[in-house]
Amino acid sequence: PPPVSLSSLHVDDLRVDGRGCEDYRHMEIETDVVSNTDGSAKVSLGHTDILVGIKAEIGKPRPMVPDEGYLEFFVDCSANATPEFEGRGGEELGVELSNTLYKVFNNRHSLDLRSLCICPGEHCWVLYVDVLLLQCDGNLFDAMSIAIKAALFNTRIPKVHISEDEEGVKEIELSDDPYDCMRLNVENVPCIVTLCKIAHRHVVDATLQEKACSVASLLISVTHKGMVTCVRKLGRGSLDPDSIFEMTETGKRVGKALHAPLMELLQKEESLGKKRQKVGFLA
Repeated sequence: PPPVSLSSLHVDDLRVDGRGCEDYRHMEIETDVVSNTDGSAKVSLGHTDILVGIKAEIGKPRPMVPDEGYLEFFVDCSANATPEFEGRGGEELGVELSNTLYKVFNNRHSLDLRSLCICPGEHCWVLYVDVLLLQCDGNLFDAMSIAIKAALFNTRIPKVHISEDEEGVKEIELSDDPYDCMRLNVENVPCIVTLCKIAHRHVVDATLQEKACSVASLLISVTHKGMVTCVRKLGRGSLDPDSIFEMTETGKRVGKALHAPLMELLQKEESLGKKRQKVGFLA
């Protein structure tokens, strides 16, 4: 039989693996998977696997925002994930991915950065977010954003007690009680939706095979209310204004729909405690 052409997308909304244009592959999420972190999560989206670990450390606030903490991102592209990541290729991609994640997540609209402040101008919490790409089969940004939101939900930051001695020198004590901790409000943390333009249509959650047929993609980060917080064009091809408008509207709709089942799953998994098993998401 003749090979199936991806350009047939614009005819019947059917992809090579049987999905429609706006369908995600099966996704699995697990939190609290790395023992020496303050929060962690693993996401499998099709054959794309992402592991995120978050470590909270006390640092100095940035001069421009003395009453806020901040996030630092580091993305490690494992050479085992795909041959493209070997050598310098993986390093350069890691920096590019980190820079985009920084723009999407490190702002007060995504996370209450003021809650990370300990002493204005002196001490704050810095969240070091390590993202490890274990296996790559397309759609890295969407999987990373979901893993980061899940890891932030799982993060527990020790409560801080500040005391002053007679000379006015401040001492910081961290609570030893694992239940005496601060949780982050992740309600406004966005999810990223990447749309790949193929022929006259655009698809979400593109596999590597589909991405190879696409000349341009649009990355859109969307909150649970459907507000777009960041837009980036990826790829060397061009997009006409009508396509950008259509892709943005699709991204808003798809992104908004991701949050409720994701939060429901995270709360359900946490309530199960040690007895929990992997639960499918967007099956």
